[in-house]
Amino acid sequence: MLLIDRYIIRQFIAAFLFGLLAFTLIFILIDMMEKIDDFFDANTPTAVIAEYYLYFSPEIIKLMTPVAMLLAALFVMGRLTNLNELPAMKASGVSLYRILLPFIIVAFLVSAVSVYFNGWVVPGANQRKFAIERQHLQRVDSYNRFNIFFQDGRTRVISLGFYEPQSQSATRVSIIDFADTNLTVLSHRYDADRMTWTTLTDSITGTTSEGWVLDYGTKRLITGDRDSITYFSQFPIGKLSVTPDEIAKKQRKPDEMDYPELSEFIESQQRAGQDVARWEVEYNAKVAFPFASVVVTLFGVTFGSVRRRSGVAVEFGICVAMTFLYMGFMKTSQVFGYNGDFHPLLTAWLANLIFLGMGMVNLLRVQK
Repeated sequence: MLLIDRYIIRQFIAAFLFGLLAFTLIFILIDMMEKIDDFFDANTPTAVIAEYYLYFSPEIIKLMTPVAMLLAALFVMGRLTNLNELPAMKASGVSLYRILLPFIIVAFLVSAVSVYFNGWVVPGANQRKFAIERQHLQRVDSYNRFNIFFQDGRTRVISLGFYEPQSQSATRVSIIDFADTNLTVLSHRYDADRMTWTTLTDSITGTTSEGWVLDYGTKRLITGDRDSITYFSQFPIGKLSVTPDEIAKKQRKPDEMDYPELSEFIESQQRAGQDVARWEVEYNAKVAFPFASVVVTLFGVTFGSVRRRSGVAVEFGICVAMTFLYMGFMKTSQVFGYNGDFHPLLTAWLANLIFLGMGMVNLLRVQK
């Protein structure tokens, strides 16, 4: 590594870390001003508020990383230009492509770290953040609480009309068993107003275990042409493969799932015959978004390499506008992926490909 590379990388990383810290603190302060009344109304302890923003920070860092990379690239190149260091490098035979190399190397390293950070660190932090919101801010998401379906083994299908995680109970419950020899023939069906996860005691051995209990429903037994119905006020159906933990996983948003969990969820939805286009877009976007750092770095270097009368502030404004235009385009294009109009992989990477092409065109136009 040449001396010039170490010089650029050292300044680039320092500017990036400073920008990331500054943007994260600003984001936290703005969000705190918006939510502080809600926290006070709920009598939330100060320690819990601090814990909330500790777990919120990874999500903010994920969003602010491309902006901080843009600021760092523009600042370093602007400084090299204004101090006449960039013209001196070009005069000595160093092209802009060679000067761009350390920037791109750092950008790819940041993107690689961000892929891991966004895929494992952020989802775990989001789970704790949302848990604090539900407990102290009373923000109960209806996301995936209604009409939940599970396949319990080869012959059983379970449907829950609504699930309440705090009480670990479900309403409008149906459990359908099919015959082992013919999966199109019903053998049993349980319908209940409510199903609750509780501690069950074996009347013979006296041992206890956790399981589900059905309240106020019917048991339907189908044998050939005969159909018998039994009414019950309480029926211990025991341990199903569906547990509160499994239901909690099914309720999670993509932001709360790491790569393996989201991949497993997509496969389970496919087996259940559900449309998984939205989930596949979210999965691929978890990998595609970190590489926005490479795209914005390319824009920052090319803009900063040209000395303009408008000044660095205007150049930074233009680059920030391009960054938010990129993010807006990425979110808009994802809608087409959700609807199945585009392939999920193409949808996730479309913004990167288009804006990378624009950055390359801009690079070709500046003086080398």
